[in-house]
This record gives sequence, structure tokens and C-alpha cells, in this order.
Amino acid sequence: MDSMEKGAATSVSNPRGRPSRGRPPKLQRNSRGGQGRGVEKPPHMAALILARGGSKGIPLKNIKHLAGVPLIGWVLRAALDSGVFQSVWVSTDHDEIENVAKQFGAQVHRRSSEVSKDSSTSLDAIVEFLNFHNEVDIVGNIQATSPCLHPADLQKVAEMIREEGYDSVFSVVRRHQFRWSEIQKGVREVTEPLNLNPAKRPRRQDWDGELYENGSFYFAKRHLIEMGYLQGGKMAYYEMRAEYSVDIDVDIDWPIAEQRVLSIDGCLTNGHIYVSGDQKEIISYDVKDAIGISLLKKSGIEGEVNLRKGLFKADTLFLETGLQNGSQRARQASSCR
Repeated sequence: MDSMEKGAATSVSNPRGRPSRGRPPKLQRNSRGGQGRGVEKPPHMAALILARGGSKGIPLKNIKHLAGVPLIGWVLRAALDSGVFQSVWVSTDHDEIENVAKQFGAQVHRRSSEVSKDSSTSLDAIVEFLNFHNEVDIVGNIQATSPCLHPADLQKVAEMIREEGYDSVFSVVRRHQFRWSEIQKGVREVTEPLNLNPAKRPRRQDWDGELYENGSFYFAKRHLIEMGYLQGGKMAYYEMRAEYSVDIDVDIDWPIAEQRVLSIDGCLTNGHIYVSGDQKEIISYDVKDAIGISLLKKSGIEGEVNLRKGLFKADTLFLETGLQNGSQRARQASSCR
């Protein structure tokens, strides 16, 4: 995999998941990273985005522009804006990716050729990174191809690690999909249901669905990674909203993702909604999204853009929308970027 939150109760309860290989270990607590007594400084949590230059699906997709911003820029902004990381890194073997990463404020780890092969795993690259950075206690491995990741997602996961004592947390998305066994000539000539009874097919609203890894991020403590796991120990998932679970894998995903990040309820808003004196709803945008605002206007979305100094922060753009159903829209805006 080199490349909003549905609610705190949902994301923390019923932790489940499997490691990449074998059964996850039951870890013993040690003093590293604030787990023992007498440790003064908090554990060092580092965001690490893996972005090698040899992508086979889309050449240099990690820096291809999505809605006017290099793809990797979206997750770098989310990581930096979350405020939970002592350092934000990009692991790459490519000069252009390094330059873009530095432009967005990230530090760069130049990975070796040994972990830059097509056969190299994410774990290989993360272990190499840790070998060069003894100060890091917790790694938040964020996928470069998840442009709708919100800082609030990362803040909640950091709290799960630091305050609730989880050793590893990974992102999932809920899907309502019925699964069937594969037909194979000479092996299996008919298909069978895997997660439903065809005689009692549930309605969508009567079925909770299933949780699937979406690959947006994997957080794990150093001692777990050094044992060869990204998932294990005291383990939990973090459930992301389906509309923000965007993964750029093939070209067909690109226009879908671009529509998503350009939508009013998409990745551009900073998660706040205000009501003016005349009861008009106002959604705020960080000025770093000026490119996105321009693209919104070119796309024909109606709205008046105002910089409201004095009344609101001077570094925030406000788009007057004249929306209805304010309470529902406010809930949506609170979970989008």
C-alpha cells in the first residue's frame, strides 16, 4: 500500500482486525514512549507518508495535481493541520516528490533502493525509516492517495493511542455488500453465499454491514513494528465515513476524487459552519484552499465569496450558501474538510 468519523463510540468500540501476517502478538508494556513511570516527555508520534516514484498504475501519481493541489499535498496538509505529530515525514526515492513534500512543510527521508522495489512492502519502508530515527516512538503511516482525510480523524486516532493505550489503530469503512464464493473450473462449479441467507435477504437499513480496511492510515507503536507487525497488541479500528474514504488507485478514480474534493460538503471546507445575523448559513474555507474556491466557481457552483475581517478570523474565507436544512448540513460540514 505504498503507494468522518461516524462517532467516537463507534470508532472505539468493538476493536477488531488482523495483522498482515500471522496472529498479532500480545504485547507487554515497557517504559519506552511514556508507558513506564518517570517518563517526562510525551512519546514522539511521527506521520510517515510512503511515496516512491515508481508507481505502475499512474506515473508519479503522488504528485499529480488533484483539484489544483499535488495529490500528496492533501494528506500532508491534514497531517500538519491536525497538530498531533511531532514530525511529518515523506519517505521517497524521487527528487520531484522530495521537492513537493518540502514545499508543503514535510521532512524527507530518502529511502534506499532496497525498499523501493516493486516487491517492497510498506512495512519494509517503515522499518528502514525507524532505523534512522531513534527518536520516533509511534508511526502514523498515512496513505498518500487518500485526499479526503480530515485532521479530525488523525486527532481522534492520536487520542486512542496516547490516552486510551492502544498499540495499533487502523482505518476502516463500512460497506453493505453481499459476498459470494468464486466459481472455478474443475474446483467449484456453483457459487455460495458468504455473508447472507438468500432466503432472508436483509434490507440495507436492517443490516449493519461489514467493516473493511480502506488503507487510509495505520498507526502503530515502535516495538510492535520492530516485531514485524502494523496491527497487533491492544488493537482497534477507526471507522471513516464512506464518502471520505477515497483511494486513488487507477485513472478512473481520479475524476471521482476530484468531484469529491470540490463538493461543498467535500474536502475543501475546514469543518465549521456559521449562521449570520439574517440567518444565512456560512461555510468557512482556509485561504490555503483559494485554488479550490476558484475551481468551485469555474464549475458553476453559485455563491458569494467574502473575506470577513473583524467579524471572523482574517485568514478564513466564507462562502455564503443560502442553504436549507441547516442542522443536517451543519452535521455534514463538521465532518468534512
